[in-house]
Amino acid sequence: MLTPTEVGGAEAAAHPPTRRGHPGRRVRPPAVGNYLYLLPALVLVGGVVYFSVGYTFWLSLVEWDGISPQVEFVGIDNFTTAVRDPVLWMALKHSLIFSVAIVIQMAIGLVAAVLLHSRIHGRTVYKVIIFMPTMLATAVMAPVFREILATDGPLNESLRAVGLGALAQSWLADPDLALYSLIAINVWQWTGLSFILYYAGLTQIDPEIYEAARLDGAGNRRILLSIITPMMRGTHVTLLILGVMGVLKTFDVVFLVTGGGPADATEFLPTYIYETTITRFDAGYGAALSVILLLISLAFTVWQMRRYRMGGEVTRV
Repeated sequence: MLTPTEVGGAEAAAHPPTRRGHPGRRVRPPAVGNYLYLLPALVLVGGVVYFSVGYTFWLSLVEWDGISPQVEFVGIDNFTTAVRDPVLWMALKHSLIFSVAIVIQMAIGLVAAVLLHSRIHGRTVYKVIIFMPTMLATAVMAPVFREILATDGPLNESLRAVGLGALAQSWLADPDLALYSLIAINVWQWTGLSFILYYAGLTQIDPEIYEAARLDGAGNRRILLSIITPMMRGTHVTLLILGVMGVLKTFDVVFLVTGGGPADATEFLPTYIYETTITRFDAGYGAALSVILLLISLAFTVWQMRRYRMGGEVTRV
């Protein structure tokens, strides 16, 4: 007769160990067919994104008009030309100035979120009004703003009608005002995104924190500056990242409203790349400008990741 120990050993030999928590189920390696579901994504990313990036790097080393079969290898000549190109530095300067729109959007979005987070009559309607511009396509709103900001457009006519004709300007034709007009359009379009993210962040703050602050004598201004603003740090960082990346690739609103003019006053790096490659038929130099834009974006991403790791803080809305 077998002892209980021997019986247990025999059963263990007959039935090998299975996955913990799933008795009776054997551990099986994933089938090869499961990896086929990843194939479309791998083909899309590897065959489109990374191949295009690699091809752009190669193209930046040649002189080519983008049409003829004649391609001449020039090495880094396109990059040395770019360093001496005043239009490139002007475009980067415009991007830096355009970044002011990010701060304005965040400030207006935060204030609007705080106001509408309180019990205000009709706040649902206000939410829709603030967020609606974000949902509009640039191709739809650009012709409208071209008409509004024209020299004889509704804005100047309204100013003249109320006796403020001295303030009427050529908003899009004046090189000193065109860039700031685009900033105003960008603020109008994207403030809704800042608002919705701040509003979502406010819903995660415990209301008891506000009550404790009011018991200590804090007013609305003190609560906004000392409680809400610091606790929304994750949202601030998120909006800054999205804003900077958006500024670096700004193209549609500039192309459709001003076309980079007047006199390159609103030229940005993406619009300059388009003009160089498509209009001037200089695909090699356009590719070099694209590589520079990519390197700037990567540098910003690496800088942000280093800050994230050093801070040890998870960025969240």
